[in-house]
Formats: sequence, C-alpha cells, structure tokens
Amino acid sequence: MPRLTRITIYPLKSFDGLRVERSSFAPGGGLRNDRRFALVDAHGKFVNGKRFASLHRLRATFDDGLSTVTLAADDGGPETFALRAGDAALARWCAVRLGTEATLAEDVETGFPDDLQSPGPTLISTATIRRVGRWFDLDDDEVRRRFRANLEIDDDAAGDCPAFWEDRLFAADAAPDARDVVAFRIGDVRLEGVNPCARCAVPTRDSLSGEVRERFAFEFGRRRREELPAWAPPSAFDHCYRLAVNTRVPPNQVGRSIRVGDSIVVGGEPA
Repeated sequence: MPRLTRITIYPLKSFDGLRVERSSFAPGGGLRNDRRFALVDAHGKFVNGKRFASLHRLRATFDDGLSTVTLAADDGGPETFALRAGDAALARWCAVRLGTEATLAEDVETGFPDDLQSPGPTLISTATIRRVGRWFDLDDDEVRRRFRANLEIDDDAAGDCPAFWEDRLFAADAAPDARDVVAFRIGDVRLEGVNPCARCAVPTRDSLSGEVRERFAFEFGRRRREELPAWAPPSAFDHCYRLAVNTRVPPNQVGRSIRVGDSIVVGGEPA
C-alpha cells in the first residue's frame, strides 16, 4: 500500500516550503502552521505568487519554532526577521522587492488556505511528480515547488502507487461543494478527498526566476487528458489543468497527527 513519504508546510503563504517529519491538524482543517502567515495589501488582497511573479525570486528559510524567517533576494540578503503579525521590517523588505506595500497577517487556527471549501492538505504521488517532470524536462524538486502539495505518497512495494494514483481519492461528483467524497486514512487520521486541484498561473513559471513557459497550461492539459487513468472519473474534470487532490478533515480529526511513514488506506469506518 502507498505510504506518506513527505510532508511540506508553507508557513508564509506563497513563499518557500518547510519539510517536517510529522504534523497535526489545526481547527480550520489544514495542517498546523500551513499558510499561517500571509502578506496582505491595503485592499485586503493577498500579495502572492499569482499576482506577483517577482515573488518567485525571493527565498525564505524558517527556524524550527517559526519565530523567525530569513529572506534573501538577488539584490540583497539574507536578512532575518521576526515572524509575527504586523512586523514592519519584514513588510518593508518585501515591499521594496515586490513593488507594493503590505502587512504581515497571521491566523493560527485556520491559516490562509487557497481553497476555503476544502482547506485540508493537498496530496500527490511521487510517481505523478516524476511523470509531469518528464513532460516538461523538469527535475522532481522543480515540480514540487511549482505545484506546492502538502503531502507526497509513494510505493511501499513496487507498483503500489503509479502516476496519478491520487485520482482515486475523489468521486464522479467532484466539485468544491461536493457531498460525495472519498474517505481515506493516513495512519490513524481520516480525511476526505474532494476534487482534483485546479491550477493557477504559478506552475507555468520557473519556481526560482518567475520566467513563464509559454503554453505550459495548454500542453499540461493536453497531456493530462491523454493520460487520464482508468480509475479517474472523467466527469470530475471540467478541464484538465488539474493536479493533486483537495481534501477536507472532519472536525473530530482536529488535533490528530500524521507522520512520514504512515500508510494510506482508502475507505474504512469513520473514527
């Protein structure tokens, strides 16, 4: 059976990820500390990679306790800042490089997920990452940085987890408000697979430079459609520029933990 091989959280929305060996679920249904912080402009909009391609050129590393973040860019750094809501020094450093004023916001319980209806962690298989890498001549880590999934699963034994295995984790009625979900477990934690994740402009860009690859989304959709596995319900794809699975976490699973090495089991009784 497949096993969990990688957990990545993104403490500061749209910035670099942080690998952890274990994580628990926050009250909002996401992984604890995932997208806990975000830069927000004067109009209340996120200062993120979708809107600011220049953000790809900024690097972030976090201390273990998430009390500080060290930022670097082509024109300066590294500089270390307190990671707390309203930190003016961090906001000024980012404003110079992104060309917009922003403040640092924090939400410990819910974070700032991309999908408010399915705020659980996104999940993908290693085989899928490698297949997409072959399509575009990208290495595994570049695919990971472009698609930014929280959970990665891989074979426990050869053949357990082929490319697009995760397409088993949503039903034919796969929509953001779907009631027909697929229950599965990671270790002792029950999750619900909702739908394949629709992608934005971010994966079309080099994750370190922001340079756009022309027709990336078109070519991705074509190849995804051609290689849609037999177990993926076609009705779940209104378009094929989708990758990884959006999830929900039932309220009674809040506080429970997952860890690298946990097995993945589809189905089972509610916990």
